[in-house]
Amino acid sequence: MKKLLAALFSLSLTLFAAAQDSAPSLTIYNQNFFVARDHLTLELKTGANHVEFAGVTAHLEPDSVILRDLTGRPLQILEQSYRADPISQELLLSFYEGKTIDFQVQRGDKFLTFPGKIIRSGYASGVTYINGYPQGVAPQPIIQVNGVLQFGLPGQPLFPALSDDSILKPTLTWQLATTQAGHSEAEISYVSGGMTWQSDYNLVVSDGAKNSSMNSLDLVGWITMQNHSGKTFEKARIKLLAGDVSKLQDQRLSGRMYRAEKAADMAASAPVVSEKSFDEFHLYTLERPATLHDNETKQVEFVRSTGIQSQRLYIYDGAQVEQYGYYSPEQIRNEPGYGTASNPKVWVMQELKNSEANHLGMALPKGRLRFYRRDTDGSLQFVGENTIDHTPKDEMIRVYTGNAFDIVGERKRTNFHVESNQHWMDETFEIRVRNHKKDAANVRVVEHLYRWNNWKLTDQSHQSKKRDAQTIEFPVEVAANGEQIVTYTVHYSW
Repeated sequence: MKKLLAALFSLSLTLFAAAQDSAPSLTIYNQNFFVARDHLTLELKTGANHVEFAGVTAHLEPDSVILRDLTGRPLQILEQSYRADPISQELLLSFYEGKTIDFQVQRGDKFLTFPGKIIRSGYASGVTYINGYPQGVAPQPIIQVNGVLQFGLPGQPLFPALSDDSILKPTLTWQLATTQAGHSEAEISYVSGGMTWQSDYNLVVSDGAKNSSMNSLDLVGWITMQNHSGKTFEKARIKLLAGDVSKLQDQRLSGRMYRAEKAADMAASAPVVSEKSFDEFHLYTLERPATLHDNETKQVEFVRSTGIQSQRLYIYDGAQVEQYGYYSPEQIRNEPGYGTASNPKVWVMQELKNSEANHLGMALPKGRLRFYRRDTDGSLQFVGENTIDHTPKDEMIRVYTGNAFDIVGERKRTNFHVESNQHWMDETFEIRVRNHKKDAANVRVVEHLYRWNNWKLTDQSHQSKKRDAQTIEFPVEVAANGEQIVTYTVHYSW
């Protein structure tokens, strides 16, 4: 009995391994393309063989196809053809242009049939049709019924038969030559458009100690995969590659991408994604096979963590200089009014470190961060969102989540003196930050010394920190219902 059970167990493992080997595998990039690997059975004779494979996508890049015999049998591809025009009503109409077919209409509970000659089918190559409606510019069909021309179809067309060269799915056709006849398994790999993925992070913020800017975060990260490739992949082994991969985009393919979306299937189990470094990128592997239907959006959880320490920052960057974006350095130096317009908004930002000590520490792919906070009744309220780029472990994450309601800033220039002949100028600013909250707030006042590269502060009311060659920062604490006034004078020389 034990020997029988062992044999059955061994057989089940063998069958499972065979199923895994024959399952399709995908590597999806977050730039709207992917690499597919699939298996097909070859029955070849010595010499030339005609082989068709109808298991490819509608956005395949034909010159990326790699076909190899897994047994090592020598194969020579004499010719390869790719067709992505599966049969449709519109395409069939084009095959019968100039011919007469029957049309059917319903009158009450009866069906009437009458002949009509197809003068123009209305089919346009390269236009995607969804539920019979073109997703682009296509001419209307013209049908002749009883000697009268009309635009549009007079009823449901009834076609006598398919044409000899009609296909039902996108198809690759090869002329293969081999010197060894027989049965074997082969693998096909190719690059295709129409599939992408992204990451989304939901963070619940809990307040720290009173009068503290520190918060505690609970994080759940989702991977969202979207399949608009024109093909369903059953029980596929899926890997996701994060990084900025150089890829030349074919505009003809991107113009044909489907835009329909369906509701996502939500995974409800523990994290099912592993991560590792690969080349100059990071690779995320779904541990369980997943089925990706065409025009489906599917999500799986890939990271979950609690107790992440985060700091809430208030930053007042009061100078409005965007309107001078085209100015040269000389124009910035010589324009007296440059940078004197004031922006009253104080930014709210969240800052956290992606480290193991902070309950994270994995490479985080770029995506959207959504922040929530619990109301006094326990319900979650949305309090802001932003995006992050690909973030390695041990790097700091800082994201803008909105503007403070009860903290405002005011900035004005109080003195300006220039001596052009002696190549120097002095400029003085006054920055006021008012806090209407019930608690004190720490605000970082950021100033840009944009007039010239050579500068020094000759006077300042608060100690500043130099952030880069032309940026300084004044950390100030503004009391509850209070105000802080920051002043400084900068001397430029050239």
